[in-house]
Amino acid sequence: MGEIVGVGLISHAPTIMFDEETRRELNDGKEISLVPGLARLRKEVFDRLDADTIVIIDSHWMSTVEHILSAHAHRSGRMTSSELPRGMAGIPYDYPGDPDLARLAARLGQELGTPTHATDDEYLPVYYATVNLVHYLRVDESIVSVSVVQTGEPDDFLMMGEAIGEAVNRLDRRVIVLASGGMSHTFWPLSEIPKHEASDPVHIITPQARAADEERLAWMVGGDHRRIVDTMDRYMVHNPEGAFGHYLMMLGAVGGAECTAPGKLFSEYENATGTGKVHVSFERPERGWTA
Repeated sequence: MGEIVGVGLISHAPTIMFDEETRRELNDGKEISLVPGLARLRKEVFDRLDADTIVIIDSHWMSTVEHILSAHAHRSGRMTSSELPRGMAGIPYDYPGDPDLARLAARLGQELGTPTHATDDEYLPVYYATVNLVHYLRVDESIVSVSVVQTGEPDDFLMMGEAIGEAVNRLDRRVIVLASGGMSHTFWPLSEIPKHEASDPVHIITPQARAADEERLAWMVGGDHRRIVDTMDRYMVHNPEGAFGHYLMMLGAVGGAECTAPGKLFSEYENATGTGKVHVSFERPERGWTA
């Protein structure tokens, strides 16, 4: 029997792939906290949890008619971001997949009633919301990427997460599930962006979006995931990245709204051109994810 040993809401902000000098130039001479936060997360959490597979719910991989899971035995190549090739170009990736986990989760998703497909097509793109986290967090774990369905609603995401959780339960795996994405997600207009590149959250697009993010971060730290699920309609006003499907799928894998795992911040809450970014890690409480 397998188990999910850890989950996290982890930022893949493009700036983490910039060189340190450029990051400091954009951030008033200071390092953004997201980069040392990833190093701490690997050393303090991932090394100890000793997972076999990392499932990355990729909020930049937007599907439309079904959830999609990468079922490749191995993936390798180089990724240049079509969004920001100035800072993310030719990034190498080379890692094994976990096709058994991907295919079983896809079958269980179908059985639960949400359209799901696993694919090992060699031409399937790899997006930077996966590659950036692999770059910082993977040592020898296998990787499965999962799309975020742009037509999905909260119940769809929670159901897909439930399928992933049950697939892990049926296999002999130790698994970490990562929601790769941000919180509120509205960018400044192009002409305004140079004024708002620093990480200070004063640059979040509106005070209301910042307040909504910080409220939900407090709930995460307190393990009150139900409140986040129950107020998704209010949060949608602030345009969370991927309709917050990455977080909801992550949560669905460990009990959904019943999950009581408290979060630990591995970065400050930061701005990225108007959007909210943070690293939050959750570990299974001694009595279980829903104790």
